[in-house]
Amino acid sequence: MTTPALLPLSGRRLPPLSLGASAFPHHRATLRLSEKFILLLILSAFITLCFGAFFFLPDSSKHKRFDLGLEDVLIPHVDTSKGGKSLGGFLIHGQGHDEHRHREEEERLRNKIRADHEKALEEAKEKLKKSRDEIQAEIQTEKNKVVQELKKKDSKPLPPVPLPNLIGINSGEPADLDIREKRNKIKEMMKHAWDNYRQYGWGHNELKPIARKGHSTNIFGNSQMGATIVDALDTLYIMGLHDEFREGQEWIDKNLDFSVNSEVSVFEVNIRFIGGLLAAYYLSGQEVFKIKAVQLAGKLLPAFNTPTGIPWAMVNLKSGVGRNWGWASAGSSILAEFGTLHMEFVHLSYLTGDPVYYNKVMHIRKLLQKMDRPNGLYPNYLNPRTGRWGQHHTSVGGLGDSFYEYLLKAWLMSDKMDTEARKMYDDAIEAIEKHLIRKSNGGLTFIGEWKNGHLERKMGHLTCFAGGMFALGADGSRDDKAGHYLQLGAEIAHTCHESYDRTTLKLGPEAFKFDGGVEAVAVRQNEKYYILRPEVIETYWYMWRFTHDPKYRQWGWEAAQAIDKYCRVSGGFSGVKDVYSSSPTYDDVQQSFFLAETLKYLYLLFSNDDLLPLDNWVFNTEAHPLPVLHLANTTLSGNPAYR
Repeated sequence: MTTPALLPLSGRRLPPLSLGASAFPHHRATLRLSEKFILLLILSAFITLCFGAFFFLPDSSKHKRFDLGLEDVLIPHVDTSKGGKSLGGFLIHGQGHDEHRHREEEERLRNKIRADHEKALEEAKEKLKKSRDEIQAEIQTEKNKVVQELKKKDSKPLPPVPLPNLIGINSGEPADLDIREKRNKIKEMMKHAWDNYRQYGWGHNELKPIARKGHSTNIFGNSQMGATIVDALDTLYIMGLHDEFREGQEWIDKNLDFSVNSEVSVFEVNIRFIGGLLAAYYLSGQEVFKIKAVQLAGKLLPAFNTPTGIPWAMVNLKSGVGRNWGWASAGSSILAEFGTLHMEFVHLSYLTGDPVYYNKVMHIRKLLQKMDRPNGLYPNYLNPRTGRWGQHHTSVGGLGDSFYEYLLKAWLMSDKMDTEARKMYDDAIEAIEKHLIRKSNGGLTFIGEWKNGHLERKMGHLTCFAGGMFALGADGSRDDKAGHYLQLGAEIAHTCHESYDRTTLKLGPEAFKFDGGVEAVAVRQNEKYYILRPEVIETYWYMWRFTHDPKYRQWGWEAAQAIDKYCRVSGGFSGVKDVYSSSPTYDDVQQSFFLAETLKYLYLLFSNDDLLPLDNWVFNTEAHPLPVLHLANTTLSGNPAYR
């Protein structure tokens, strides 16, 4: 830790004034004149302050005492010769003062001031005898003591909670040799990504694999919070990379600190950090992950301090001050951000026994239920001050996507007891199917975006997760429409595969159009990039789990080969700027979600179904698996939504 700089009123930064620098230099004749002068000024000011306090102390005997503590009202009677009257063995004050007692008290105060003054002078003399290095070592020792005390304060033991029945956290080894080799290849890609991050970006949020240095974006603020470490932990664990897992655990235990002056995205920190820490805790049973998750959650709670309880998009981890993105409609919060907290916050309440987290997300749900929805659709923007919708823009891609996902997964995670969440999901999907889902002229099913009463015939890579969501939600859907939604999931998977297959690199663009003769192809240059995104592979995995159609493994392997061929560099993996170019340029970023999601879904795609079975685990939107909270185990069973 460094000594904080002094900040004068002018706003200029002055050099730090530390005890190890100019205040107490080494006791040699090489002291400069200015340093001696400053030292004399400090000492003379200190002496003046002490003697001033001594000489200008008010004479307390000239003032009435107004502090009416019992010791001043009733004092055991010893002597009544000085004018006091005795009553029942006690002296009643108010008739004559014990001047002798006041003189003794003043003398005692003077003696104390003299003693403190002499002690301070002796300490100053002792300091002057020490070298600069010795003084700095003392300062650092004191700082370390303070830090350790703060850590003890923040690391209060959490109440013991019975773990849900955890099934399928190991195994998954396929019998088929070809599938096993493909799975091992994915594991090797993970090791390449991790090892290079370990070597060149350790502790940073992400990696620049070509520049071979750390990387970060504004969603993590200005701090090195090790986002890749936290995001990758559960992937390392299920792949059996336990040495690497222990490396990550050790870094988190010693270095992950949330008391930093840093403004972060509530949504991103929730899904990556809290989700990642909770998953690592459930898989490994290591308490440090649970403790860190709860510490971080406490830092996010001030974001909910808005007139409506809809949280701000960003919060400063130190000050608790929140705000929204400047680009969001009329200062609004984003549906996919404030609507993607439920899974993690329910688990926080489960693990801590504190209902505050559960209450925060249920308040959001209740507010949304009361609001009118244009055409039954949820707009992407909601003002946290007024509780009114912003512009009427609805998307199942960016800004909206994971809100719908979390309605379904809240139901699944509750062991299908949270029927309120299931109803909200079913209502939303019916409106989406009616207004946003269309077939192109070439027969491709796509999900467009609703903008002020107009359907934009464009689909984003992010929207491709919806194929897996439809398949996951098929069982339990209304009117026995399970087959319909499984088929809809298959159609979305096919469209998204086409967006990959119609590029030069066999990797999908960020967004693609369905206008005129153009189908499943990006038109704008700024939509032709691929940043190692997982959503298409995520849908392949869900479709594989529910159908076991071998084409999904084939499509996943095509994507894995393309990533390994065009995104792999010696220092890790990088996104590419144009998937239609045979010699693309790199964006030089290894995203943390590449290790958390893309490689995890590929590994699961080539594993048996007994690895993280979907009856027992629900994946958050960053692919962090959280266990289903069966009613017998959950502390939330008293809440109406779980009855």
